Amino acid sequence: MKHGTQHRGPGPAPGGAERAAPPPPPPPAPVPGAGAPRRSRGTAAALGRMVAWRAAFAVPLLLAVTAGMFALAKASPFDPVRQYLGDRAVVTDPAVAERIRAEWGVDRPVLEQYTAWLGNLLQGDLGESRSLHLPVGQVIAERLPWTLLATSAAIVLMLAGSLAAGTAAARWRGSWLDRLITGGVLANEAAPVFWLGLLAIWVFSVKLDLLPAGGLTDAASTTVEIGDLAAHMVLPVTVLAVSQSSWLVLYVRESVIGVLREDFVIGARARGLRERTVLLRHALRSALLPFLTLLGARVPELVTGAILVESVFSWPGVASASVQAALAADFPLLAALTLLGTLAVLGGNLLADVAYTLADPRVRTLGVS
Repeated sequence: MKHGTQHRGPGPAPGGAERAAPPPPPPPAPVPGAGAPRRSRGTAAALGRMVAWRAAFAVPLLLAVTAGMFALAKASPFDPVRQYLGDRAVVTDPAVAERIRAEWGVDRPVLEQYTAWLGNLLQGDLGESRSLHLPVGQVIAERLPWTLLATSAAIVLMLAGSLAAGTAAARWRGSWLDRLITGGVLANEAAPVFWLGLLAIWVFSVKLDLLPAGGLTDAASTTVEIGDLAAHMVLPVTVLAVSQSSWLVLYVRESVIGVLREDFVIGARARGLRERTVLLRHALRSALLPFLTLLGARVPELVTGAILVESVFSWPGVASASVQAALAADFPLLAALTLLGTLAVLGGNLLADVAYTLADPRVRTLGVS
């Protein structure tokens, strides 16, 4: 009986029935720049779509706001010519008043006034302020930097104070510190902004004589010095920050309390991490995402608070100019400042959504898919 030969060894089988598999090809060489994460490109594209969507939405909204301004101005019982003349309106010849009204164009139909104003706006002409006797663009250019300086400093102080107070209240929940912070912010929310400003002036300027009561610099100063400006900024910036921080403190407190109950926080404590590390690196970071959206929603109240604070402290910003324009029925200046305030609200909400998307690219906001 013949037995078939059995092939042994590493060589190929007789007759070439089986061949050894070829070695795998070497991995491709890395291409410079190809290591950039796709997530970053996807987030940038999503942010571009969101900005484009918001810009397209802003155009009809701004048109509606401006049309509403002209409708309200037409229905207003105040005569801009009489407001402009003041006490002289009683002795002014009616023909002179009518000539002023014709020069300003307020005797024309409201639709004609609106189209003329909109056409000038598209050309960069905002008109002339009737109360300040200056071009509206010049008034905004001179006053806007001071408003941005005060509100930016107030936002930074508001964020830092709200995060610190809310986190401390959540960390020692139920303690006397928690009750003090919670009761203080509830009382602060009930207090009007102008009352806080007047109280701050009475305490720190009148009684203690520590800080100036208002203005940009001292009355005798002819230049703006950094130290003098900083001293005059303390009260208005602090009052504006404190007046807008109540709901932020409560929101941070509730968010941190909720996160402290999550499993990953409990696991971090079980691994022996320090309480400070657990609170700041785990709980607070997770609680900050909804905080960004809430901050964007507070922009309208921040604009309103800036108007009152600048009026109380005689701060030469665009917010206080809006009060002066309203009292004088200075419609060109008031219309431009209303449009600027609307743009500030839209920009604040857009920045909040952008920050939220950058902090967590998994979320979906309006215009991001």
